[in-house]
Amino acid sequence: MTDMRFSILPAFILLLPFAEIAGFVVVGQAIGLWLTLVLVMLGFVLGVVLLRRQGIGILRRMSSEGRNGVMPGRDLLRPAMNVIASLLLIIPGFLTDIIAILILIPPVRDLVWRAIAKRFVVVNAKGGSSSGPQPDFRDRKPNSKVVDLEEEDYHREPDRNSPWSGKHLGD
Repeated sequence: MTDMRFSILPAFILLLPFAEIAGFVVVGQAIGLWLTLVLVMLGFVLGVVLLRRQGIGILRRMSSEGRNGVMPGRDLLRPAMNVIASLLLIIPGFLTDIIAILILIPPVRDLVWRAIAKRFVVVNAKGGSSSGPQPDFRDRKPNSKVVDLEEEDYHREPDRNSPWSGKHLGD
């Protein structure tokens, strides 16, 4: 199922501009050229204002918490979703604006949180992990790409044959 979603993503990204152009044509025919341009500019200005108000700091905070082994919680979800919505509003087009408006609606935001929270697994440097519902790595499917190692299971020794070691320069 996951592989199918990722195979659809490139097609979605390639088809989005065509869908946005079709949206411009439909809206332009319905309300006229100038009102269409005003709506596009209004969406852009609203996105910039929302992004400025929310700030990029929330993304830095989420990244910092992830590096420290803390699961980004619901208190970060609302500002992070606002940042995503503001970026979608900045992109010219009506479909991205509709998606942005949906993201700003609290029940939709909660639905998104329920969908993505179970996919988070944050492993900290101390070997502990935290997530929404705690997964057990032993219960993973055989084709899973996750390898769970203890600190003593993994150790790295220098490779003398590596071209990056600098040993071959003197030869």
